[in-house]
Amino acid sequence: MEFRLLGTVCVDTLTGPLPLGPAKRRSLLAALLLRANTPVSVARLTDCLWDDAPPLHARTVVQGHVSRLRALLTGADAEAYGVELATLGDAYVLRVPETLLDSQRFEELLMLAREQRSPADSVLMLKEALSLWEGPALTGTYPSAPLQAAAHALEESRLTTVEQLGCAYAVLGEHHRAAAVLRAEAVAHPMRESLAAALMTALHRSGRQSEALDWFHRTRRLLADELGIDPGRELADAYAQILRGDPEPEPGTATAGATATAGDGAGAVVPGGTGAGTSGGSGSGDSHPADLLPRAPRGFQGRAAELAALSRAAAGEAPVCLVTGPAGVGKTALALHWARRSPAAFPDGRLFADLRGFGDTGEPTPLEVLREFLLALGVAPRRVPESAQGAAALFRSLTDRRSLLVVLDNARDSAQVRPLLPGGTDCVTLVTSRHRLGGLIASDAARPVPLDVLEPPDCAALLAGVLGEERVLAEPVAARRLAELCGGLPLALRVTAARLAGRPHRTLAGTADELADERSRLAYLDVEDTGVSAALRLTVQQLPPDAVHHFARLGHHPGSHFDPYTVAALAGSDPVVAAAALERLAAAHLVGETSPGRWVLHDLVRLYARGLDPASGPDALLGVLDHCIATALAAADTAEPGGEPCFVLPEGYRRPTAVRDFTDRAEAMGWLAAEREDLFLAAAAARAAGLDDRAWRIILLQWPHVVWRARDGWAPVLQLALDAAVARSDPYAESRVRNLLGWVLSEEGRTAEAEAMLKPSPGLARRAGDRLGEATALINLAIVHTEQGGPEEALESCGQALALARKERDAHTEMLALQHLARMQLSAGRPRDALDSARTAFDLGPEHEEAARRVLLLTVSGEAHLALGTEDEGIRLLDLAAGEAERAGYDEGAVRSLEALLRVASGTQYVRRYEQAVRRLTDDG
Repeated sequence: MEFRLLGTVCVDTLTGPLPLGPAKRRSLLAALLLRANTPVSVARLTDCLWDDAPPLHARTVVQGHVSRLRALLTGADAEAYGVELATLGDAYVLRVPETLLDSQRFEELLMLAREQRSPADSVLMLKEALSLWEGPALTGTYPSAPLQAAAHALEESRLTTVEQLGCAYAVLGEHHRAAAVLRAEAVAHPMRESLAAALMTALHRSGRQSEALDWFHRTRRLLADELGIDPGRELADAYAQILRGDPEPEPGTATAGATATAGDGAGAVVPGGTGAGTSGGSGSGDSHPADLLPRAPRGFQGRAAELAALSRAAAGEAPVCLVTGPAGVGKTALALHWARRSPAAFPDGRLFADLRGFGDTGEPTPLEVLREFLLALGVAPRRVPESAQGAAALFRSLTDRRSLLVVLDNARDSAQVRPLLPGGTDCVTLVTSRHRLGGLIASDAARPVPLDVLEPPDCAALLAGVLGEERVLAEPVAARRLAELCGGLPLALRVTAARLAGRPHRTLAGTADELADERSRLAYLDVEDTGVSAALRLTVQQLPPDAVHHFARLGHHPGSHFDPYTVAALAGSDPVVAAAALERLAAAHLVGETSPGRWVLHDLVRLYARGLDPASGPDALLGVLDHCIATALAAADTAEPGGEPCFVLPEGYRRPTAVRDFTDRAEAMGWLAAEREDLFLAAAAARAAGLDDRAWRIILLQWPHVVWRARDGWAPVLQLALDAAVARSDPYAESRVRNLLGWVLSEEGRTAEAEAMLKPSPGLARRAGDRLGEATALINLAIVHTEQGGPEEALESCGQALALARKERDAHTEMLALQHLARMQLSAGRPRDALDSARTAFDLGPEHEEAARRVLLLTVSGEAHLALGTEDEGIRLLDLAAGEAERAGYDEGAVRSLEALLRVASGTQYVRRYEQAVRRLTDDG
């Protein structure tokens, strides 16, 4: 159970947060927690729940909230955690251990940070303290004066901590990190001069003097405009220091305002027991604690957040900490590094066993492990029980009053771990596994600490630890490239460093070039009996055949992420079976779920998977390409239900067993946006495999998203589709792609290129018998002619397109022609004709879902009314168009209608909405 004030006020339990109910009850809990273990009067609680005039029945309301809160805590077994909500006369007191309250842990970590002698350890403490914050303090409470004051005080403490962290980084000479930490808060609190001064100093010392000076002038202007004051002394001194070009202090030299210092043992857990080494009957004595830990790992780098999370996880009663992650990510190294940081934390010793759950040499039996443990604890060999159950019982008995650490490395499953758990409440068990071990979480409340790949700076540090800093600093770009090619995987980096260490004349750039070849990368990352392939093989051999089949097919996926539908298409299964396989693969950390239903594969894991079944590559690729076509078709049909189908399905098309459904336009457009990069990768893979009939279709089916975000860099993607269509000698495909690409070029203002692209399109469409494609080409040519100043030619082309659409009885294309005809008529000074064309288009009935068309027709109608002198109606229609565009997320349409509106109406609300639409469009682009 955990109580949180640093963010949304809540009570977290093993089964999730308690349903606290209304804001007043949450406020009452906050008021009690702010004075935890101290009586809080009803009058004080009333002040926290109401402003100036509380209701007559305020006391009854408070009592009701207390009663409900007490019932919630009782139902969550609060008593077992030492939590009690008691009544003391005219007051209430919430008794809660300080370790369960995040604000108390925050203050404790700040105190520990101040006590450290090493700045590096101080940084760890301060970062761990700030990690407790999950949003503005006291979120979700009633904004009464006492609670707002308390929230302000907590926020002030947080900001001060950020400033201390910046100072600690500065002491270490890591000014770029100080600047990164301080900038985020300086943006959020632009008039906090101490933040601005600290950021300026950090920027200056990291070689970014112009940015530092720019920040000073920005802050000075803001202070003058908002408060009418000049910069204070601290800000002015920082500015003067930069102008003088004061040199950077030596690392380790204290700087002004640096209040955080550090010492050894940051993050170590000191169990609360007394260390009953003499009372367990082992005869080991306090002077010779058991220690089975292997040697400390060499070259350990980074992992500050994980070490802090491990320390938090180990802070409970009889905790079981679970370090999980993929093969080669450094789980054992993290566990041993953490275990060796503070020997005094475990006065009765540290035990270690490699359970070999993912090895070729066979797993040790529980009795073998327990025998080693018991002997280390001083039990005579002849007194070790002969059964695993007896040995486990003796082990639990001996550890009942001890304070020791048990490290169980490479566990295969939860059943392998349970017999080896110690019995003492002051013992800490640290388990590492490639599997999630959900059973251990359920049965023993194990606290998971997931481990991911290293960040780029830590990758460089790992390489430098083996090769020497001079060699890495001499080729920083190549070092970063090596880290990327190794995917941040520590095992891959260590193998690479080992190869380079044995070849002192070999350059990092040359090694990176060798690794860049995917065909030989995994072979290069193996050395003797150690390597990425060997580690992954031991993981995969634990999987059932069906999961291995899906995993092998995943290696041929051309995209960066996937869902069960994609995996089913690759493997020739169905989404339900694929989802089950993904869960198994995720439990083994072979795939990762970045968001619900969205999975990714590490690059090196993908290469290994591809090598499991290389012959299935063409079949898997064809399956996933046809899946892309089927899903994109469904998305386009949902996004633009009145739209004309782009094409017939390709020859030999294999419909997937199941195609994703889209409930509405927003979901379909969201999918097209999210999958844009992967759809391009699929089309590129299709081209490389000679499947050009799939390539152009996959790209062309994204037309609703292209229209929605026309200026979003679509030209290179559509050029690939055009190349595929030309390679197929398919006039239908070439015409359709030219139509869309030419329109995109015109929207980007590249009218000459657009005209050259569109000119062949009508003829190609006629040759293919595609009359509607011909009409679309004529419309797009008319748009280009309008941009080039040829209104008559534009009107003629648009008129021809309208006639073709009516002859084919296609309302969608007819509306498209009318929409553009109205715009051209308006540009030609014929507002009455423009209004008639727009009305005719509306009469054809553009569906409600066709937001873009409605917005554009409303906009041209509004502008036509303005030109005809009916200004009120014009403003009404333009305002309506802008509102519909904003609600639909059609920012280009909003910008266009608001631009027209601002030409005749100067209301501040229109200016604000226009600026917001432009900003959204810029940010999205």
